[in-house]
Amino acid sequence: MGSVRLTAAQAIVRYLAAQRSAGEGDDLPLFAGVWAIFGHGNVAGLGEALYEARSELPTFRAHNEQSMAHAAIGFAKATHRRRMMAVTTSIGPGATNLVTAAATAHVNRLPLLLLPGDVFAGRGPDPVLQQLQSPADGIASVNDCLRPVSRYWDRITRPEQLLVALPEAMRVLTDPVECGPVTLSLPQDVQAEAYDFPEHFFATRVHRVRRIAPEREAVEAAAEALRKAERPLIIAGGGVHYAAAWDELDAFATAHGVPVAETQAGKGSLSWDHAQQVGSIGVTGSTAANVLAGEADLVLAIGTRLADFTTASRTLFERSGATLIGLNVTPSDAHRHAALPLVAGAAEGLTALSAALGSWRVSEAWTAKASDLASRWNDTVDDATAASNSS
Repeated sequence: MGSVRLTAAQAIVRYLAAQRSAGEGDDLPLFAGVWAIFGHGNVAGLGEALYEARSELPTFRAHNEQSMAHAAIGFAKATHRRRMMAVTTSIGPGATNLVTAAATAHVNRLPLLLLPGDVFAGRGPDPVLQQLQSPADGIASVNDCLRPVSRYWDRITRPEQLLVALPEAMRVLTDPVECGPVTLSLPQDVQAEAYDFPEHFFATRVHRVRRIAPEREAVEAAAEALRKAERPLIIAGGGVHYAAAWDELDAFATAHGVPVAETQAGKGSLSWDHAQQVGSIGVTGSTAANVLAGEADLVLAIGTRLADFTTASRTLFERSGATLIGLNVTPSDAHRHAALPLVAGAAEGLTALSAALGSWRVSEAWTAKASDLASRWNDTVDDATAASNSS
């Protein structure tokens, strides 16, 4: 087994460059690049390493740390969590500027790798510029602010700790259940410390989306609830996109005639002119979707955490006493609002549920009402658009 001597910063860059994302065609780099603002906390370590590897792992410069992290979040969302970006900052305000973006990524289950610089692990210079000094905690730094908004947080005080921390970071970033921001806090001196890393650590690794199949009993319970429903409604969330479950949603809605409303993250789950499409739901929703939600006796929530905007602060469909089915890869979200849980990927769950339902289909009266409401809403949008264009 061979080894290669690298600084911790060089090892991080080489490892990130070796990660790939499985696609329908060729595999693509998992990391499209690194957003960076260099300062005293990262320029001599990660800055030097990124410059050497700029052809394998591009560096994108910016002028605001929060904006860099939000851009990385937007990229991850646009690529349906198949690819992502990292962000590196200096210590101090550079790192604390990441907190808002990290919180956004946390609640929306979006992958974001944060690599902020940190104070010297060896405490030679102590304090350093912009160091947070706490008389009660000798190892506290501003990066501790990122702990509660990270799905995984680690401080690297020895280069060899990367052998554990980096694979763990990749596991969280690419897992559909645990996905969210990861913070690896990097002391300035440790970034430049060398270690003999095993060569196999930098072998190319292809990451594939973990598919989660539902339990048979949960599918049967959900199917039984749907068969009893007279006015069911689907709420499609961002999980439909992340699971690439567009065809499965289309097939389910078409076969069973269930109208489909969309959350903000779920927009585009069905084409705007699909026969079962009734528009967005909740505070920013369409009249069609919200009227149907108020009358629904069952709501099938797919890949959504049912936040307050979606549910109008839990009043939209709870007033009618609707049965709620939560189809979600995350158990806590599947159980949300006392839902009947169906823990599974959107594609796998919809396929199994459709098979269990067989030829069952909602009443023509409910389908016709949904179609009429959606048509009237689209006419309203067309009128408003025409008026805006003429003014």
